[in-house]
Amino acid sequence: MELEKHIHLNQTVSTNSYIKELLHAGVDLPELTLVDAEFQTGGRGQVGNTWESHNGENLLFSILCHPSEVKADCQFVLSQAIALSVQQTLLQFVDDVIIKWPNDIYWQNKKICGILIECTLRGTTVNDCIIGVGLNVNQKSFESDAPNPISLAQIVGLTFNRKTLLDAIIENFCQYYDKVLQGEDISDEYKRNLYRRKGWHQYEEPDGEMFEAEFVDVMPSGHLVLKDKNENIREYEFKEVKFVI
Repeated sequence: MELEKHIHLNQTVSTNSYIKELLHAGVDLPELTLVDAEFQTGGRGQVGNTWESHNGENLLFSILCHPSEVKADCQFVLSQAIALSVQQTLLQFVDDVIIKWPNDIYWQNKKICGILIECTLRGTTVNDCIIGVGLNVNQKSFESDAPNPISLAQIVGLTFNRKTLLDAIIENFCQYYDKVLQGEDISDEYKRNLYRRKGWHQYEEPDGEMFEAEFVDVMPSGHLVLKDKNENIREYEFKEVKFVI
């Protein structure tokens, strides 16, 4: 699979929203379509969070694909594919890059990349999938109240060519996406690269309950499975549990 269309924007509300507007207007966008922007006025993260990014310093992009071979209840595999694509690309430049469930990319205990995936379904399969990525590349300071942001430039002390980085991520994604369409299982690779994959760590439930647990599994649905100190198995959907860092 190769990229079929690339749209570059100087500014947009968000690249995910831009693609959705095109689809709503009936524009026929091929597989795979990439939209990237220098600046987003309303960049979004999971569940309404915003994404801080200085103009022209980072990578802000969305990929549209039409993975009709992917079952609706297994769409989390697309999240795995993009997370691995970004993580494996960054590992070419810096060590200690890891995937924080479900699809944030961390360097040590700091967030370098956020991913927002929005799928529409047709029957029991995925019709359209829009994968939005915000990757901190050359930004040197962060003013928002986000707890732990970091950029590649802050880690390495160098300025990076964003196009080269984007090309590498897209090349990796095309390879992982091919594996997904061919039915190849990438879940084991995803789980091997997870943040807090081993050992006991602190977590917090929405009601404020704090507990220690160890990783057990990530289900095909994307649910995180933990085991606490009392041997209880706890299963969580996105945003149902917080990693205490």
